[in-house]
Amino acid sequence: MKEIHWGFIGCGEVTEKKSGPAFNQVEGSSIVAVMSRNGDRARSYAERHGVPKWYTDAQALIDDPDVDAVYIATPPSSHATYAIMSMRAGKPVYVEKPLAASYDDCARVNRVSTETHVPCFVAYYRRYLPYFLKVKELLDQGRIGKVLNVQIRFACPPRQVDYNAPEERPWRIQPDIAGGGYFYDLAPHQLDMLQQFFGVIVHAEGYSANIGGLYQAEDTVSACFSFENGLPGSGSWCFAGHESGREDRIELIGEEGILCFSVFDYDPIALHSSNGVEMFEVENPRYVQQPLIQAVVETLQGRGDCQCTALSATPTNWVMDKILRKF
Repeated sequence: MKEIHWGFIGCGEVTEKKSGPAFNQVEGSSIVAVMSRNGDRARSYAERHGVPKWYTDAQALIDDPDVDAVYIATPPSSHATYAIMSMRAGKPVYVEKPLAASYDDCARVNRVSTETHVPCFVAYYRRYLPYFLKVKELLDQGRIGKVLNVQIRFACPPRQVDYNAPEERPWRIQPDIAGGGYFYDLAPHQLDMLQQFFGVIVHAEGYSANIGGLYQAEDTVSACFSFENGLPGSGSWCFAGHESGREDRIELIGEEGILCFSVFDYDPIALHSSNGVEMFEVENPRYVQQPLIQAVVETLQGRGDCQCTALSATPTNWVMDKILRKF
């Protein structure tokens, strides 16, 4: 069994807990190099995690003969550039979500992947988590009958960093880097998961506004959409509300019941039917990206078929760009 040696472009927060350690936990996988434009950060990450090499230049990492595949953990505005660089060098890619900062950039990534025959995978790791597999199982069992409507509700108060001076604000609320605001950072997980359940979203409209005035990006979004099977859905997102309104909830309304779950808090799954309410508590692995990373590694070793690819991730960017009226 061939071992896949990974090089990381970016070594920020997401690589510390959600993803980074998982690459060494998966059989036949190891990290051999990391890169950050900040040399101190790259060196610190390498020393703390026992990674043999560190770089401050992405091309140097990609060209390293010891690197078999590249994990891109930078803000979305650079995803397409680094993914294309890696694929043109013949190195498979695993990219943080969303795939890019725009639908157009996603299309560029897909074109190069097709031209080079080099795969590009995207970190929609919730597809592989036990919690969401349980939701899928309940749907497949017909526990709420035919699904009639889908509703997303998400609300949270501003983060402390949202009050920072413009030059100190996080990249997640800088549209030129993130593609939008917190909506572009968090909604992808919700929209991708729903498309795994019900098929591709083919119509989407939205209204967005900056109500709180703390930063340039949208902080409130409302949307309606429909899936390829005709199922309608709606969503509301508010990132500037009061703590009392905090909510992370998706409701699937069916002919025989309602299925409720969260996407970020992993609250117990609630099945409401004529039999009452059933609650399902499902534990996820310590490193939440590990099941997906394992699927990617097995595919690169020729013993799996991971479908969490750039092609399957692109519809989510299309939906978000339509909701934000970016085209």
